[in-house]
Amino acid sequence: MAASTTLIPVDEYLQANYKPACEYREGILTQKPMPTRKHARLQGLLFKLIDDGFPGFEAATELTVRLNEHRYLVPDVAVELADRTQDPYPTEAIHLCVEILSPNDRLSEVIAKGEEYHAWGVPTVWIIDPDQRTAWQFTRNHGLHEIPAGGTLTAAPIAIPVDALFG
Repeated sequence: MAASTTLIPVDEYLQANYKPACEYREGILTQKPMPTRKHARLQGLLFKLIDDGFPGFEAATELTVRLNEHRYLVPDVAVELADRTQDPYPTEAIHLCVEILSPNDRLSEVIAKGEEYHAWGVPTVWIIDPDQRTAWQFTRNHGLHEIPAGGTLTAAPIAIPVDALFG
């Protein structure tokens, strides 16, 4: 992920339409990698499984979330309680953030991003690698652990079998 060297005012970031999406940390833009076909399809599948299968929750793709006045991130899938959705973007911690790895992503950087979500108050982060067909669940209380084939990613009451993602 390449970052700009010129500091950008937050108002300019919020008014721009970056393609692909950019994240904002203390004036520095970090461009998200271009999603691959596998990434895009997995993102759409997760959206559908969560949005259609779990009443009371609302999933959104590429939704900007505001961690604080100087930090805006863009999870691949964001999940909120349906009766607590926040417009235009969440400013209070949401239920679940999902990050799907792209070929240029470093797992260590995505884990660090998960830690940012945890610091904001998100209890569960899923990290999924569509190329390696691997999934991890990252919680504040239990850390990062791989979910094996046949296992289930959970963010209670949401539960998605790993095999459903790669079947």
